[in-house]
Amino acid sequence: MNAAPLQLLDPEGRLVGEAPAVAAEDLRRLFRHMVRMRLLDQRMLSLQRQGRIGFYGMATGQEAAITGSAYPLRDTDWIFPALRETGVSLWRGTTTREIVCQLMGNSGDVLIGRQMPCHFSDRRVRSVAWSSVIGTQLVHAMGAAWAAQLRKEDTVCVGYLGDGASSAADFHAAANFAGVFRLPVVFFCQNNQWAISVPLSRQTASEGIAIKAVAYGFPGVRVDGNDLLAVIAAMREAVDRARSGGGPTLVEAVTFRMGGHSSSDDPTRYRDGQLVEQWERRDPLGRLRTWLRASGALGADDEETWSKEIHEEIGAAITEAEALPPPPIESMFADVYATMPPGLAEQMRYAVAMGEGQKVEGVFPL
Repeated sequence: MNAAPLQLLDPEGRLVGEAPAVAAEDLRRLFRHMVRMRLLDQRMLSLQRQGRIGFYGMATGQEAAITGSAYPLRDTDWIFPALRETGVSLWRGTTTREIVCQLMGNSGDVLIGRQMPCHFSDRRVRSVAWSSVIGTQLVHAMGAAWAAQLRKEDTVCVGYLGDGASSAADFHAAANFAGVFRLPVVFFCQNNQWAISVPLSRQTASEGIAIKAVAYGFPGVRVDGNDLLAVIAAMREAVDRARSGGGPTLVEAVTFRMGGHSSSDDPTRYRDGQLVEQWERRDPLGRLRTWLRASGALGADDEETWSKEIHEEIGAAITEAEALPPPPIESMFADVYATMPPGLAEQMRYAVAMGEGQKVEGVFPL
């Protein structure tokens, strides 16, 4: 039988297990980061509805899973996210301005406008872009972990996935290879109950996701994904196991996608509103807020102060990003070869002379 998810904070914010060792100041930082993620979601969805960005994938309701999975990692570890893990990059040092610029694809985008919105990547925080082809990042995470093992590095790689991706062929290939070679990789699944409009029960006959690890010869762990403390505890153990040579772990964070699959989706067409109300009562921010206040780690005015600061930060990022021009047309040619061949240089001169790349026809139409 599938084990009940590990839970350390119950939905009312009461400690029901032994909390992992986390410094009080870090707990405050973690909660502030979760607030930042939620406010950024709200503002970016508003921008999308106004036509100022073209596409956005919200993580509302999943902040504890994302933040808790990021906390035990070192700066030298690599992450291979899916749609809802932008918060991991934010925790690791990506700025709000860089996220907004990526959504707009302008000259401030670290990817120079070459990737779809929400497909963030930045080598400075060791985050590798994902593909909209579901599950491909898992094979990449496995391959990078294999490289780390061959080079005798203590790097850990994390491949993120949703419950739907566990039914993809790339999940099987990555998990099977990682299990055989005991690679330093963690597969972190945000089981938010929905693969776009398909419920979990219709895309796998397994009792859950974590149990799938048994077939590949490594542990699978179920954790309450709305419980930050439980996620940190489970992820810390998985990361330590990978780093010490113990091989992979599949962590299943049981959570819920409060909004649509993306800004293009209307979940009311396939999802019962009462189910959403049930999960609202398990809100990860409310649960952690209650416990932090009861323990004295969170003051009465802290969240209000932080929210004001974060709104100002996001507003400034939007203003700066919208003032930036599109990426220069030269960027399409300049980083293809170490030394630009004459034919490509001629194409670049022609494109510049024709004024290519200067006309902006609006946001990415998705």
